[in-house]
Amino acid sequence: MKTVKAKKKLGQHFLNDLNIAKKIANTLQYDTYSKVLEIGPGMGVLTQYLPHSTGKIHLIEIDSESIVYLKNKYPLLEQNIIEGDFLKYDLNSIFGDSPFAIIGNFPYNISTQIVFKTIEHRDQIPFFSGMFQKEVAERICETPGTKKYGILSVLAQLFYTATYKFTVPPEVFSPPPKVDSGVLTLRRKENYNLACNEKILFKIVKMSFQQRRKTLRNSLKTLQLPVNLTEDSIFDKRPEKLSGNDFIGLTQKIEDGKISS
Repeated sequence: MKTVKAKKKLGQHFLNDLNIAKKIANTLQYDTYSKVLEIGPGMGVLTQYLPHSTGKIHLIEIDSESIVYLKNKYPLLEQNIIEGDFLKYDLNSIFGDSPFAIIGNFPYNISTQIVFKTIEHRDQIPFFSGMFQKEVAERICETPGTKKYGILSVLAQLFYTATYKFTVPPEVFSPPPKVDSGVLTLRRKENYNLACNEKILFKIVKMSFQQRRKTLRNSLKTLQLPVNLTEDSIFDKRPEKLSGNDFIGLTQKIEDGKISS
C-alpha cells in the first residue's frame, strides 16, 4: 500500500489488466531497434511481456520502493534497472549510440514532457509506444483543423507518424483515474530532417498556438516581421489550419535573419 501511495504522488496508476499490458507490449516490432527502455514500470505488469535477454530491456523508475520490488521480481534484469528521473537522465549513458524504443504506462503529470524529450532524442528513438490520459493521446495524434490540434500535435508529427491504438477504461487501474486512458504509437519517419531552422520553427509553432484564436499575423506580431512578408496569405490563417509542412514553409519564408533562434 505504501508503494501505491508513493506512485500516486507522481500521477501514476497501476495497470491491473494483463491482457492490456500484453497488448501494449505487442506494439513493439523490433524492426529498426533491438533495445527497449520502459519508463515508470512500477510493479512490472508491462515488464513481464518485454524481452528479458541481456541488454535488450532497461527499466527506469523514480520510486525507490518500486526499484526494490522490481529487482526482486526480475533478478535477471537487476543490472538494467535504473533508479532515476527519465526527464533528467542522460540516455546516452544507457545505450550509447544504439537505437532504442520507448514504452510505458506514463504518469499523467509528465507525459507530455516525455514526448518532448523523445523528440529531442529522435535520432536515437525510432519507435515509441505508451499510455497517456486519453485526451493527451488524442491531441498528439490529432490532424489539422480541429480544436485538439496544437503544439504537441505539430511537433510530434514533424518527426513521427502518430497512431492512436485503443482506449483503456479507468476500472483496470489501481487506483482508478477519473478519465479514460489512450495508447498510441509514434513511428519515426524515414525523412525526418527539417528543411529549416529547427529552433525558429519550434518558436513559431509555440507562439502561434499560444494565441490560437488569432491569425498568424497577430500571434506573430512581436517578431516584427517585414510588412511585405506578412502580406502573404498564410498569415491570414489560424495556427490549427497549418500542417507541419505548412509550418516548415512558413519558417522558410522568415529565415532571413529577422528573428533570432
